[in-house]
Amino acid sequence: MNYRALLSEYFGTTILVATVVGSGIMGTNLSDDTLVALLVNGLSTIFVLGILILTLGPVSGAHFNPLVTIALALSKQFPTKQILPYVLSQMLGGIYGAIIANAMFSQAIFQISTTARFNGGTAIGEVMATTLLLFVILSLLRTDRANLIALAVPGVIGAAYFFTSSTSFANPAVTIGRIFSDTFAGIAPESVLGFIAFQIIGAAIAIGLVNLMFAKKR
Repeated sequence: MNYRALLSEYFGTTILVATVVGSGIMGTNLSDDTLVALLVNGLSTIFVLGILILTLGPVSGAHFNPLVTIALALSKQFPTKQILPYVLSQMLGGIYGAIIANAMFSQAIFQISTTARFNGGTAIGEVMATTLLLFVILSLLRTDRANLIALAVPGVIGAAYFFTSSTSFANPAVTIGRIFSDTFAGIAPESVLGFIAFQIIGAAIAIGLVNLMFAKKR
């Protein structure tokens, strides 16, 4: 077992969720305007994603997302036996990231969000966001352009913040982590299963599209 890789996935997902939650709190502290808060939230996430992928990619592949890990395993680009350790590291990192963000802003460290988000529109939004995210990652890998992922993934997430109704969670580990902060970026537990279910649907669509559009590596 590569413990450096697991630490990388844990640390990266911690920083990612701490950024999402912390920038949401900062945005609402700075302004009562939801657009301002969303801009602060989205821009912070874009920047940190690019930095994390660039720095941690050589250590663990910089998945930070269980669906990325599983999709890579299904395409035989990642060992199946490492799926569970990776996913657990990502999930724990997501939860700890929310706790750290709460603490940074002098809020109650342990919180449960009361923000209900799941409905028909956000379900479609999560399918769209996750399909696009996984499609971009898998297509770049399939065409030997992995060096562009650090640029493309922040771009996808940044765009999806504003064109999807769900503001682009697109990641089960991040979704679960955001349960633990009752702030701008939080999501109530009762919304989580719906979000994750439609994220999985989006990932399946992306895998199918990549297989249809791009020839498999030999």
